[in-house]
Amino acid sequence: MDVNAAVAAAAAIAGVLTGVIAMLAFRWSEREQKRPTRTSLHTDPVLPPGVDTVLSVLRSSAVVLDEADAVVKASSAAYALGLVRGGKLAVEPMLQMARDTRRDGEIRQVELDLPRRGTGRGEALAVSARVAPLGSRLVLLLVEDLTEARRIEAVRRDFVANVSHELKTPVGALSLLSEAVMGASEEPEAVERFAGRMQIEATRLTNLVQELIDLSRVQNDDPLEDAEPVRIDELVAEAIDRCRHQAGAKQITMAAGGTADLSIWGNRGQLAAALGNLVENAVNYSPARTRVGIAARRVTAPGGDLIEIAVTDQGIGISDKDKERIFERFYRVDPARSRATGGTGLGLAIVKHVAASHSGEVTVWSSEGQGSTFTLRLPEAGTARDRAADDRTPGLDEDDETGQTDGTTTVSSPYEPFSAPEVLP
Repeated sequence: MDVNAAVAAAAAIAGVLTGVIAMLAFRWSEREQKRPTRTSLHTDPVLPPGVDTVLSVLRSSAVVLDEADAVVKASSAAYALGLVRGGKLAVEPMLQMARDTRRDGEIRQVELDLPRRGTGRGEALAVSARVAPLGSRLVLLLVEDLTEARRIEAVRRDFVANVSHELKTPVGALSLLSEAVMGASEEPEAVERFAGRMQIEATRLTNLVQELIDLSRVQNDDPLEDAEPVRIDELVAEAIDRCRHQAGAKQITMAAGGTADLSIWGNRGQLAAALGNLVENAVNYSPARTRVGIAARRVTAPGGDLIEIAVTDQGIGISDKDKERIFERFYRVDPARSRATGGTGLGLAIVKHVAASHSGEVTVWSSEGQGSTFTLRLPEAGTARDRAADDRTPGLDEDDETGQTDGTTTVSSPYEPFSAPEVLP
């Protein structure tokens, strides 16, 4: 019995010791797990307080990198631009900037041209990248997309250069012709010939200045401030009357047809100028003894009925490569022919802006050697008035300065001509 008691006591003591040792080991293990290690300091980065909120409201694309160049935080814009892929910064120059800034703490900025993601045309994406340290371990990269700003600035420079060139040509011609008149003062026939040329150049200069004024006015004015119901029949008659002399000289027949008694809501002067420019272009670019038709009709659309005014000619037509640019300022399909007809290259730009400011659009169908059809689509009077009540300022984006607006499109699609327009005398 003494032996058994001793064995039992020894077993109990051993069990107690084992339990104590196990408990101590468990507590020591928990303490070691909670203790920060060098590895955990590098693999679990945390943004400073408030930084996440600030990055979420920035317009720039934002990327935060840790010591291992892994992306800790990236905005949706950064993913959209293709800056971040697979949790890594995908642009090597920016990655190198981040490493240099992490090493010496200096803020760096550079402008880069990056391939545009998702296109096979090799278009460049212009960006400005700025890198700055964020605390002691993180680096912040901010990327601003400069592509649209650069394009607008380039178009504005081209516009100024084009205006200077277009003004210089008639002014220079007038100067030379005036010298020729002075030198031929004793030759009446020469004086008459030079004076006729001076009159042509003066008219060209006057038309250019007037169209520049018209273009500036349609861009800056709200057409709905002085809006009124405008009858399509009156606009068509005015446009035909404006071009009657040129059409008669070339024996071009002008015809009007379509649905009668249609009206649109807008600025009468701007609408008359837009339609007049389309008809004038049709006459100027049509060969002799051909036909120009103007017709209107009502079409049903989801947002309300539209009025289509189509101007069809049998002229030289427009090539596919020119269709996307014909509404740009000073762009002319045939510069030599434009000089002969007195064209300035601003007429279609005015048409485009008038259409956009009236919540409409202008489209074109054309085939070389077969003619062209330009179509104005504008809201009918009642529909347009309702839209004006909802929004007094039809949206024109920044492309207005470039001659390209969201509200106006160039579409290369066939347009079925109206049948049997009425021939006007």
